[in-house]
Amino acid sequence: MTAPAASRAGRNLPMAIAVGLGLGVVIVACLLLLRQLFVVIIIAAVVASIWEMRSTLAKARGITLAWIPMAVGAAATIAFAWWYGHDAQVVGIALTALAVMAWRFAKGAEGYLGDVSASVFLGVYLGLFASFATLLVAPHDGHARVLAFLIMVVASDTGGYAAGALLGRHPMAPTISPKKSWEGFGGSVVAAMAGGALSVSLMPALHHPWWQGLIVGGVLALVATMGDLAESLIKRDLGVKDMGTLLPGHGGVMDRMDSLLPSAVVAWVLLTLFIPV
Repeated sequence: MTAPAASRAGRNLPMAIAVGLGLGVVIVACLLLLRQLFVVIIIAAVVASIWEMRSTLAKARGITLAWIPMAVGAAATIAFAWWYGHDAQVVGIALTALAVMAWRFAKGAEGYLGDVSASVFLGVYLGLFASFATLLVAPHDGHARVLAFLIMVVASDTGGYAAGALLGRHPMAPTISPKKSWEGFGGSVVAAMAGGALSVSLMPALHHPWWQGLIVGGVLALVATMGDLAESLIKRDLGVKDMGTLLPGHGGVMDRMDSLLPSAVVAWVLLTLFIPV
């Protein structure tokens, strides 16, 4: 029996492509039919990531996440950002942190700081960062903003993988992610800039100068790469390859959020700057 094709990262590449395309179809359909459904998808992905991290941190470091207040707080922050914007973000994360601190009282002093620190960090990383995707999709042209954002991030990932696989010779961060190369990073930047220029200039709902998309794409490629490297450091620190197993060919949901979460923040900032709501 023939073994499944694997990528340079050791993954089942056909399965990864199939899962990625399936998720893409669902997301695009939600954006075009009812934008609020996209917010539901964001919440589901964040809650699934919290559940994955609960298990991973417990096994790797004995850290107990306050996952219930984290999940409730993150979901509320992401949802209420639709109506209340930054006010919902500030209040949501602050109340989540307070709830985490109180929730952990029951286990006593041992490990309190580590448990609370990890819970609050992930509350910000997942809940706050993801709420910027809500801010992206909330305006009347939000479907186009999110599509442009996703096109740029996916182009960055795809361009980086292709250039790295074909041309990669010079390691970018060998102690963090040995297979990431400067050639791959160059491919990420070029592909993201092209995706940004095309999406921002050609989408009727946006229809702004191509050079603005070029800038946004280039910055997002940098931020997405930083997010990928940051999660690689977290995995190395924990001694795990993947954060979970929920997405065949990809690992866990958290493994697919590494470039999207920080990029959502920067995409909102730049698109709002260039294309005011």
